[in-house]
Amino acid sequence: MLTSLPNILTLSRIAVIPVVIALFFFPGAWSAWTALGLYSAACITDWFDGYLARVWREESVIGKFLDPIADKLLVSAVLMMLVQVDKIDGLAIIPAIIILLREVMVSGLREFLAGLRISVPVSRLAKWKTGIQMVAIGWLIVGVDGPPGWPVTLIGEVGLWIAAILTLVTGWDYLRAGLRHMLNPN
Repeated sequence: MLTSLPNILTLSRIAVIPVVIALFFFPGAWSAWTALGLYSAACITDWFDGYLARVWREESVIGKFLDPIADKLLVSAVLMMLVQVDKIDGLAIIPAIIILLREVMVSGLREFLAGLRISVPVSRLAKWKTGIQMVAIGWLIVGVDGPPGWPVTLIGEVGLWIAAILTLVTGWDYLRAGLRHMLNPN
């Protein structure tokens, strides 16, 4: 099942990460816009892989395993590079850290609950968080290389703060659901 189109899309999202990261090391608008294009394509595959898997009835264990990992790898790597190259700096680092910490917590929580054979479905609010987060990161990738006169970095930072607030809300929802099973294991 690894060769099904939904799984290939997920794997492509992982495969593009080193290319996007490498583009951060090249100065100029061409590298920022190319990184944005590849990042955007990767984000789009996040929607298509799940949609196609459901519609074509090709949902697989490997797909359910790889999809959230691909998302977290992409977002984490790009956020770290945005901080490294100062496209996220000052107080805007706070929402990036909140997002990264939540991703680690939710991953650990899902792993723990999986051991209990309990799944935690993704909420609609978490999907909104992911969408806003991906769009905000896209604005930040372009940053100062965006269209002249547009507050590209500001738009990205505001979006990142909104995503961080939603991250806290959805992270608390997941933690609360997990704590029920941790504190009352029977």
